[in-house]
Amino acid sequence: MPHFSKPPAGSWTENYPELGTAPVDYNDSIDPAFYEQEREAIFKRTWLNVGRVERLPRTGSYFTKELPAAGTSLIIVKGGDGKVRAFHNVCRHRGNKLVWNDFPGEETAGSCRQFICKYHAWRYDLTGELTFVQQEGEFFDLDKKQFGLKEVACDVWEGFIFINLNPQETLTEYLGDMVKGLEGYPYSELTEVYSYRAEVGANWKLFIDAFAEFYHAPVLHQKQAVKGESEKLIGYGFEALHYQLFSPHSMVSSWGGMAPPKDPSMVKPIERVLRSGLFGPWDTPEIDGLEVEKLPTGINPVKHKSWGTDSFEIFPNFTLLFWKPGWYLTYHYWPTAVNKHTFEASLYFAPPKNARERLAQELAAVTFKEYALQDANTLEATQTMIGTRTVTEFPLCDQEILLRHLHKTVADRVKEFSDAAAV
Repeated sequence: MPHFSKPPAGSWTENYPELGTAPVDYNDSIDPAFYEQEREAIFKRTWLNVGRVERLPRTGSYFTKELPAAGTSLIIVKGGDGKVRAFHNVCRHRGNKLVWNDFPGEETAGSCRQFICKYHAWRYDLTGELTFVQQEGEFFDLDKKQFGLKEVACDVWEGFIFINLNPQETLTEYLGDMVKGLEGYPYSELTEVYSYRAEVGANWKLFIDAFAEFYHAPVLHQKQAVKGESEKLIGYGFEALHYQLFSPHSMVSSWGGMAPPKDPSMVKPIERVLRSGLFGPWDTPEIDGLEVEKLPTGINPVKHKSWGTDSFEIFPNFTLLFWKPGWYLTYHYWPTAVNKHTFEASLYFAPPKNARERLAQELAAVTFKEYALQDANTLEATQTMIGTRTVTEFPLCDQEILLRHLHKTVADRVKEFSDAAAV
């Protein structure tokens, strides 16, 4: 187990004195009134990632996105000019949801030349303009130019599509310095995608908490390794390489674990055969920019020789993780109630060239799912017990600095919005 140094301040948390070191109040994860404030202050005013441009391969490609926390449904579409636009998914005639298939609450995707309402056949082009009204002569002084789809602010960073229902700043301003160091990674060449989606009975912040620290890893995930290695992890504990805050965003950089392992006997037989596992396929794809020495400067920021993965928390609910073997994954946490959220995860690999590479990716995907289920397994138990309000303040260790930062950032955003609304 490598040795990791603390920063000059003595601890990561004390390096950011504005965070404090007192126990953290988790009422923000159980109070329905606070959840409603979060919806207004954060999810209706913040840039949210809704997917990647690969989902829109041609003119007319679209997908819908349900945003319960923001109280709306959106259409994301690629126009003839190549621009990606977002619209509220509502017909201007009588408010019917414009794009849906058999079940209006479910998301859908496809390709079209125009959007046609199922109710009265009003039509809209790919820029949102109203182009046709059934029996238009029956209306009174109807100016179609005034009844196009309601557009939503939409912008793209490195192929990631973001929307904002009430932007206070540009996407570039919002993402800030942290993502500048992530630009140039070959995202567009990692197009083999495995996705998972789950309805979780816990507040959205609790799952971010679960993934934003590795203090739990030797205990909760001990069966991911063979017995001997698990015992070593339990004995030594765990510490990451580097933590950094770029408020409202943050990141943690960690060691590489077993990708590939120094000793093949450290991992399970199937991992040795397929050269893959939890940390992804062991063999880096032959894609320029994936070599460790060519990675963007923001990845492995301290250039540690033991580096294996970086996790970037893009506030409020988007996580972007890079893995040393040459792949990345994303997490999204979409609130649906104070004690419920939809969790989405997608793993992005280079297109496999043969059956072994395909199986290596599939092993990584199913191993990740088991890993995520282990994390998710604790969440409903946590939500149930903090909901009793027996205990609502909890001590967080130095390795939980990103958790402390998340809860403070949420509280600060809610307070700032409430104070402004009271004026």
